[in-house]
Amino acid sequence: MLAACALLVIPAGAQAQITDLNTAINKAGRERMLSQRMAKAYLQIGLQVDVPRSRRVLEQSMALFDRQLVELKNFAPTGEIRDTCLQLEARWLAYKDALIGKPPSREGAATVLRLSDDVLALADQATRLLEKHAGSTAGHLVNLSGRQRMLSQRMAKLYHAQSWQVAEPDLAGKLNTARKEFTAALRELNAASSNTDNLRRELQLVEQQWLFFRDALDQREESTAKRSLNVATTSERILESMEVVVGLYESL
Repeated sequence: MLAACALLVIPAGAQAQITDLNTAINKAGRERMLSQRMAKAYLQIGLQVDVPRSRRVLEQSMALFDRQLVELKNFAPTGEIRDTCLQLEARWLAYKDALIGKPPSREGAATVLRLSDDVLALADQATRLLEKHAGSTAGHLVNLSGRQRMLSQRMAKLYHAQSWQVAEPDLAGKLNTARKEFTAALRELNAASSNTDNLRRELQLVEQQWLFFRDALDQREESTAKRSLNVATTSERILESMEVVVGLYESL
């Protein structure tokens, strides 16, 4: 098996400044994903899941979140979107402190989960406002496919929180909801009339990765440590596949 938590290969476009709405939607949507990926990495460190790589995932994700937030503030095409980005920045400061202020603990994990969802909500609001401002089919598909990235990391986060027995209500219910949302959105993406042959091929790869990820989430026979490692690995693989898909929709 490949090592868990392999560092995400971010497309070259992620390193460039925002110049159009599709790119802005992609990057705001990626902030949603990073909110969940950072919590996932925090929990993996606490669970002792491939700690060196999990630390690098956390550090890389924090740096990327910071950089993209600056770009989004600078690009914001309306006052409402800029105000949302400023609210996101304020909540991010609290979240960042929870992630790195102290070594991971079950008590700290409860705070991390709460703040990860606060940051997620504001990043999602920014993404939706950008999609509305764009008013295009491509913008909707960038948002929808980008949200799949977030769900992949959210499912892994919730799984790890259950494994570590973090004091958070209805973790199983939230995980089940995320699974249903991922399945429904994948169905909508597959049915999109604007899909190119390349997009259809990449979506087929996502379907395969989703099968592996579901198997990891459902596994029962392996030890807790092995199950957590499998979830960490498969969540990264499907994330990489979805990054490709989002990039293709961004280019439509």
